[in-house]
This record gives sequence, structure tokens and C-alpha cells, in this order.
Amino acid sequence: MGENLRAVRIAYFDCFGGISGDMTLGALMDAGADPTILERVLVALGLEEEVRVTSTRVARGHLGALLVGVEAGDGSVRSLPELERLVRESPGLPERVRARTLAALDRIGDAEANVHGLPRDQIHLHELGGADTLVDLVGSFWLLEDLGIEQVYASPLPMTHGFAGAFPHPAPATARLLADAGAVLEPSGAGFEQVTPTGAAILGVTARFERPTFIARRVGYGAGGRDVPGNALRVWLGDLVEVSAAGTTDTVTVLETNLDDLAPIFLPALIEDLMAAGALDVSVATAQMKKGRTGQLITVLAPADRADDLARQLLRTTPTLGVRITEARRLLAERRVIEVDTELGRARVKLKLIDGVIVEANPEYDDCRRLARESGRDLREVMRLVAEAARP
Repeated sequence: MGENLRAVRIAYFDCFGGISGDMTLGALMDAGADPTILERVLVALGLEEEVRVTSTRVARGHLGALLVGVEAGDGSVRSLPELERLVRESPGLPERVRARTLAALDRIGDAEANVHGLPRDQIHLHELGGADTLVDLVGSFWLLEDLGIEQVYASPLPMTHGFAGAFPHPAPATARLLADAGAVLEPSGAGFEQVTPTGAAILGVTARFERPTFIARRVGYGAGGRDVPGNALRVWLGDLVEVSAAGTTDTVTVLETNLDDLAPIFLPALIEDLMAAGALDVSVATAQMKKGRTGQLITVLAPADRADDLARQLLRTTPTLGVRITEARRLLAERRVIEVDTELGRARVKLKLIDGVIVEANPEYDDCRRLARESGRDLREVMRLVAEAARP
């Protein structure tokens, strides 16, 4: 059994200035996607006489970025069923591009119907029904295909404090799209719209709102239409490494809290109770706290579905006022438990393997303690005998 490393091509959308359809097109093209794909989009959809696409390098403050303009002629607004029909009946679209576009239109339709309290067949998409919206969607998904992107990740999105008419940003339909996508939001000081419905739909269909660890290969910047410093989207392209055979990967939740007012006598019970409640591991480290006090750093590894309950248990059973919660990706060695025969009897051994090769053999303490008592031999000698029996 050998190690098998596979580089997974990813795109990380760093949305420090927000995201829109044209910003996505610009960033992906700036990162190396074939610019002629947008012409192929127009031909595939039969919109070459109706829509004009331009690209210009501009500055947003001191940052150079690619500004892509998608301009539709008058009378280009279509109903949701008409947009869906165009996509379904286009013979030139790659199948994943077609599927993602239909999924994005479905999300937009659901959001608009929810906001207006109307059935989907009665909603009017207004500016979202324009041919430019369709080109933004199809173009973004096709550019991702051209770059060979297998997974998409996105940073937190800026939540601005301005208003669009009577409603605060983000607009109601955008807010619904973001909620449906489980987007991560953070406050922004900008007073204008930074996340459009089209941008929200693109991420809703493709992205995980996580910060991945990856090897960076390229970076591209797409400019927003407003000439404001920082009004741009950055897209990183890189390789995420998946490991199989030699180890597996998973994601765990890390809970941490600092204590300086818990008597050490209570720590063994705390650890035991957390493990019994489903923690994968619990550790306690000595920490130097404020005013020179000695305290403890409590770290709990938890499965995602147990994290909230374990965090509440920490709040309930310790003096802490808060628990830090983060996600962590783990690489796990292969592990096995075997039984071995020795001159003193049978005992269990925990094996750690890499590429199918045993690199560590740890005798089970309780079994060795039992054999030591039964044989009258020293515990250290028993553990050595058991470890040797486990080696090939």
C-alpha cells in the first residue's frame, strides 16, 4: 500500500471588495482563463447580436485589475422560464456549465419568489432577467471549466451599511441568496452594494465558505464598475493536496478556552466528562495569564456534530466566559489494533503505519500491566516483549 498524492485544482475567491458577475469574469480571465470563451458563450446562447462584451485594464486605487463589461441591448429582459430554455436548448454548452447555470437560475428564482411572496411563474426578474445576467453566469462557470477548477472556496463576504432605496444592503434577493448558500458575512464600512445577486448565485452554486490551505499558482483581479479604491475581486488559483492510502484527511472542530480560576483537582473530572460526551481528544497546557497568574489552556477536538454541545458543556462546567471555535483539517496515519502472542500471554498492540509500513508499535498499557502482575515481571520488560512481538 503506497502513498498516492493528487493535486486538486482549486479557486479561492478572496472577496475583500465584494463580488459580482463582471468582477468574477475579470478575475478569472486575469488569472489565465481563455478570453475567447466569452465570445463562445454569446454564440452558444444565440446572443451575439444582442450582447456586447468588452475588457479593459483599469486601476482601482493602486491596484490594477481587469474590467469586463457585458452590455445588453434594449428589450433583452426575459422571464425566468425563457432564460432556462435558452440554457437547456443551447447545444454548445459544456454539461457542467449548463447544470451550474440552471442551478444558479433556480436559486435566483426561489429568492425572488420568496422576497415577493409570489409563485415562481409570476415573478418578474427586472434587471436579473437581462441577457447580461445570463452571460455573467454562463461565462463564469465556463471560465472555471477552462481553468480546470475542481473545487471553489470563498472568503467571508462584506456586509455593507448603505441603503438601496428603502432597503439596506444587501438587497432582499441577495440576502436570501446568501442565506440559502450559508455564506459567511463580515461588516464593511462601504456605503454601496458590494455583493450582487449574480455574484451571490455564482458562489452559492460552486463555493464552500472556508479558507483552504493550498499551494498558490496564479492570482487574478477583476474590477467592479465603480471607480473606488479596492473595488475589486481577487481570485487565487492553486493546488490543494489530497492524501490517500498513506493517510486519510478529515475536518474536526477545535474548541479552546483559557482558565485561571479552576482548581487543578477538577481537571481530571473535566477531561473524563468531555471524553464521555463525545470529544475526540482533550488536552490541558499550562499558560501564563494576565497579572502573572498561572492558568490552563483547555483544547478539545470534537466532531462537527458534537462541537456546539461540547462548547456549552465547557461554559456550563467551568468558570470560562467564552469558547473559541475553529475548523481544522487533519491528516491521519493509518492505525490498527492487533493481538500478539508472547511467552507471557496475549496482549493488544496499537500500530501506526505509513505506506503500509509499521513505524510505531505501542503496547496496550492495561494488557501489559495485567501480564506483569500475573508473571511477576517488570512492567517495562513486559512492554518491550510485547512491542517486539508486534514487529514483522
